[in-house]
Amino acid sequence: MKLTQNRLHLMFDPMSGQEKNYFAVLMGDLVNSEKGASAEYHARFNDVVEQHNKHARRVLASPLTITLGDEFQGLTRSLVAAVSLARDIRYDLMDHAIDCRFSVGVVDLQTPLNTKNAWNMMGPGLAKTRAKLNDKGSNNRYRFSILGQPLLEQMLEACGATLTVIEQSWTQTQRLDIRALLNGATPNKIAKGRGVSVHSVYKVRASGNFELYLTQWDAINEALADLDEMFSMNRPDA
Repeated sequence: MKLTQNRLHLMFDPMSGQEKNYFAVLMGDLVNSEKGASAEYHARFNDVVEQHNKHARRVLASPLTITLGDEFQGLTRSLVAAVSLARDIRYDLMDHAIDCRFSVGVVDLQTPLNTKNAWNMMGPGLAKTRAKLNDKGSNNRYRFSILGQPLLEQMLEACGATLTVIEQSWTQTQRLDIRALLNGATPNKIAKGRGVSVHSVYKVRASGNFELYLTQWDAINEALADLDEMFSMNRPDA
């Protein structure tokens, strides 16, 4: 999945006569980190976040900033970019056996954009997105908060829950193969790299529910792309 450079733009609200400064917010929280996580555990978490700050500079409006030792947040220039970044970070953390939950939302930023750290910014959408992140009663690792779109938000949450169940069922081989497939690798290339038959790769793909997993991601990306367009439709491209 390629990160998009599109962004959520200013939108004029004719009812209030004010411009709306929309961004996508991405928040993450380590699962069960309060149960005595080691210094190495946190060092790996910090490293993954920093690496994605470098790789995703083009789509980050405010960098991923670790706020409480085991949480981070940042602003991206589109919802599609935010959820793609969430998935990539989740995969990288899973490589280190670190579990993380994510919350993606729309924020109407009402304070100046902080391009150095994702601190000291306020606006409708931030509190609700954080509330989703802090809902420890949910097993869903992909939560969504969309201003004024409760039904679509519910659909996105359902897709996120399905993705979570599938990911939690994977073996390491399934996870690595499926990530490679999502990044454009062919079964032939994967088979050659692992020294197995192409048939073996297709078996891993099927047992890892790749088709259902891909269908859920396609639905999420299509919905978020439409929302990106909707929230930016009244402002010229920046």
